[in-house]
Amino acid sequence: MAGKFENQVVMITGAASGFGKLAAQRFGAEGARLALSDISKDALDTLANALRQDGCEVLTDIVDVSQEAQMQAHVDHIKTTYGALNVAINNAGMGHDLKPLHMLSVDEFDRNMAVNARGVFLGMKAQIPMMLQAGSGVILNVASAAGLVGAAHLSAYAAAKHAVVGLTRAAADETARKGIRVNALCPSFAVTPLFDEMADQVGARTGQSRENAYDQITARIPMARVAQPDEIVQAMLWMCAAENSFMTGQAVALDGGLTAV
Repeated sequence: MAGKFENQVVMITGAASGFGKLAAQRFGAEGARLALSDISKDALDTLANALRQDGCEVLTDIVDVSQEAQMQAHVDHIKTTYGALNVAINNAGMGHDLKPLHMLSVDEFDRNMAVNARGVFLGMKAQIPMMLQAGSGVILNVASAAGLVGAAHLSAYAAAKHAVVGLTRAAADETARKGIRVNALCPSFAVTPLFDEMADQVGARTGQSRENAYDQITARIPMARVAQPDEIVQAMLWMCAAENSFMTGQAVALDGGLTAV
């Protein structure tokens, strides 16, 4: 039986780890022809080789999403190789050390904005012309619950993710009549290496174990737990699927109720 994304070209940035890696595996299992990028060559090559062994068609490029020439070259590579771009998932992102806004350096702020916000802007800037030419396409930008509410000690990250939500809504408004859907996914904490790093930072600052730091971080979440990565990626699959044909311009929170209170 054909997968939901059979023969569709799916582009995923930040594909070598976390949500991006699992998304590549899940979309590949659904028949997608994959275009994957990351800044980590070894991790990306390892993933691509494993996917090819599973029968997936995979194109890869090393891309710093904050650099326009690299992003455009990647999309051009997709065009020359596959001739189409059906789904684009702008997933690449980064965090920063937990600290009050007034203690953040300008370099930390600028790097977060460059990767998390400009990276999404440059992705859509390169992706939309291909989709306009085809008359259809789906773009999913990975934002964060921190892009919907305040996030103490993560101000640069929160600012960048708020920008992602704004870019998503503007792009959706511009392209809805041209067959393109653009949405944002806003997860809160999930079991990923980034969450482990955050827990370690909290633990170091407060003298707690990682396990106790986990408890402190999740205390604000009404469901009293963090997400499993597959819960986030299943939402990606649904948001990009043909069955979800009437959603555009939305910032969908997957956060265990965090932004509901």
